[in-house]
Amino acid sequence: MQTLQKILPKYTIVLGVVFLATIVYFVTRGNTVVVEVFPVKKMELAQAIYATGYVDAEAMADLRSEVSGTVRSVNASEGEWVDRGNVILVFDDRQLRLAAEEARAAYAEQKAEADDSLLELTRSRNLFKAGAISAQELGDAEKEYTQAKELLQQRKLRFKSRQDDVKKQVVTAPLAGVLTQQEAKAGDYIVSNTFVASVIDTTSYIIKVEVDELDVPRLKKGQDATVALDALPEGRFSAVVSRVVPQTDRITKTSKVYLELGEQVDGLQVGMTATANIVYSVRQDALLVPKSAVFEEGKQDYVWKIEKGRLGKQGILAGADDTRFVEVLDGLAEGDSVVAKPEEKFRQGMEARVNGIAGG
Repeated sequence: MQTLQKILPKYTIVLGVVFLATIVYFVTRGNTVVVEVFPVKKMELAQAIYATGYVDAEAMADLRSEVSGTVRSVNASEGEWVDRGNVILVFDDRQLRLAAEEARAAYAEQKAEADDSLLELTRSRNLFKAGAISAQELGDAEKEYTQAKELLQQRKLRFKSRQDDVKKQVVTAPLAGVLTQQEAKAGDYIVSNTFVASVIDTTSYIIKVEVDELDVPRLKKGQDATVALDALPEGRFSAVVSRVVPQTDRITKTSKVYLELGEQVDGLQVGMTATANIVYSVRQDALLVPKSAVFEEGKQDYVWKIEKGRLGKQGILAGADDTRFVEVLDGLAEGDSVVAKPEEKFRQGMEARVNGIAGG
């Protein structure tokens, strides 16, 4: 019993030391956090509208056959450059020329008949003046000439139409550009008004995007934009707003906006997916912190500010923002340091060990 009494105080002392060491650990080392900080500074704040769309062209045309017939030859292929007026394809014109010749012969025949009717009418008028024929006979001659003249006009129009068909047997490029979507080949029978090809002027590329109706009032012609293309992920291309279409789609609640590229982009094609950030406001010397640094509690915005190596929860009045930064109107000053990425475990007064400077 006496031995046990001598041993217990020793164990008590050991346990006390362990307990005190644990408390010291949590109070000191356990209360230290490693953070990245952002030095509050004044910078340019550019507010932009994000929009999605695709590459389009201002100058492009779909070519359609104006007559029905068999394709005799194709003079240009997909991907080739063509000048305005170049022949794209030619129809077999034998039937067209035969129809035109038949229409010409019918017109010539009717013209002869109309000329004869006019001579007969002139003769009848002279005879009527001389009292040699009745008014009824004169009326018949006038009616016959009128009918002959109307039929002549019909055959003249038909002849001209057949002549036009002969001219339409050649499909030409209405503008200079690259031929795309060539849909015809020699030997194909094509019905009138069938799509046969398209031509795109590759120097007239534009970006067509859809903008939410709530953002449209902020846009106007001449605003700067930055365009990114899924097909060219490494590039960012400058553009300006060239047109804002004053009509909102009732279903999508968006309006069309056209962006003119500031440079020729190699590899660009109509239909490529595009995204754009259209800058509608630029504020100089705005006091900024990263969006990631700001958190909300009870409808109040806060940041973790570092003073004398310890965390302090600092309320701020937030202003405008962009995709990365928030403007601070009150609560911070230039040169203050805030934690770039707050954590839930942070508490007032914790020791903060800086592990780097964040770029925002």
